[in-house]
Amino acid sequence: MLLDLTGKKILVTGIANNRSIAWGIAQQLSKAGAELGITYLPDEKGRFESKVKELTKVLNPSLFLPLNVQNPSQIEEVFENIKNNWGNLDGLVHCLAFAGRDELIGDYSATSSEGFDRALNISAYSLAPLCNAAKPLFTDGAGVVSLTYLGSERAIPNYNVMGVAKAALEASVRYLSAELGPEKQVRVNAISAGPIRTLASSAIGGILDMIHNVEEKSPLRRTVTQTEVGNTAAFLLSDLSSGISGQTIYVDAGYCINGM
Repeated sequence: MLLDLTGKKILVTGIANNRSIAWGIAQQLSKAGAELGITYLPDEKGRFESKVKELTKVLNPSLFLPLNVQNPSQIEEVFENIKNNWGNLDGLVHCLAFAGRDELIGDYSATSSEGFDRALNISAYSLAPLCNAAKPLFTDGAGVVSLTYLGSERAIPNYNVMGVAKAALEASVRYLSAELGPEKQVRVNAISAGPIRTLASSAIGGILDMIHNVEEKSPLRRTVTQTEVGNTAAFLLSDLSSGISGQTIYVDAGYCINGM
């Protein structure tokens, strides 16, 4: 049985540019035959909208919608659009994370209350209201995929509050898996990707050192690509992964097995 997403309707969040992991995921989903909905982060000047629209037009998304997960009305509008245009939803890709640059350099104990709240809200909590809004639209066997990182379970220099947020996200994946699985066999999983140079990761102090460390110490002696993460997401959203839920799948060239 080959991986085939033909006829599946999947919403992808978090594409910012052509280096985004979300972009790699969207490309692989499209290649597998999925019909895509794309969201973008709205801003006053419309820069993100135009940039993401230009980038993703080659994928021919049938839905292109604004989404700021800190705005409950926009979450409601996105899924109302899905209901009116698609009728149902086969997959949801959650690639949303944010922490201020000041929170990703230096001591974790210096994290501000405001920075902590914002990082946890966008990076972890947001998965819950998205799943709640999607719940009545999910088809039997639908899939949800989110992105995490090894800093959720190990102390990675400068990852700081984002490590705490990713730990909360992974716990959310387990609780949502337990909630959504019984009625419609909806599966919820996370991909723990190795460090990749993206716009988001550039805010992390020492990101290049993190990447070089993986290249030196991982069993494959390299880091991974957006395409490799995208292939795993496509698998997790396909019928080939029908028995997998509540899991964190490592796509990091094997780095996570190392003792140091």
